Amino acid sequence: MATSTYTPIASTILTTAASSYTFSSIPSTYTDLVLVMSGFSVSDAQNYQCRFNGDSATNYSNVTFFADGGGTYCYANATQSYIEFSGNSDSTNADINIINFPNYSNTTTYKNLLGQWNDVTRNTGLSTGLWRSTAAINSIQIFIVTGTINLGNGTTLSLYGIKGY
Repeated sequence: MATSTYTPIASTILTTAASSYTFSSIPSTYTDLVLVMSGFSVSDAQNYQCRFNGDSATNYSNVTFFADGGGTYCYANATQSYIEFSGNSDSTNADINIINFPNYSNTTTYKNLLGQWNDVTRNTGLSTGLWRSTAAINSIQIFIVTGTINLGNGTTLSLYGIKGY
């Protein structure tokens, strides 16, 4: 039985703070996508968001579950202009995110993501999100929505394609 493999599509390390980073011209030749991100923000306690194909309308929803030393928590966002997918980052300690985008190129179903993360405040969590569109994902924008906070210097973003057999 053949196994699926991760094929690098694009990778970057930010050398200066940026308001966002976009993976564009994503090929539709894979079954799934995986984003691996080691993220910093220029201010403490900021969460990451994403949008697909430049869509900033309120077509997104997400649910996040997380735990820390004090308990477990859950929150949900509906009819948002983005999907929130991570915990807290700051300017000196990266948080780690692994985000899966299954069936991203299918043009008959809504798109979703499933992410796992841990962050600088010792939270660990899972996020799931929905983009209410049947369009194939051909770009993914990563950003921090709070005010004018930027992605920090040293943030590493790598996008992989998976071909299912």
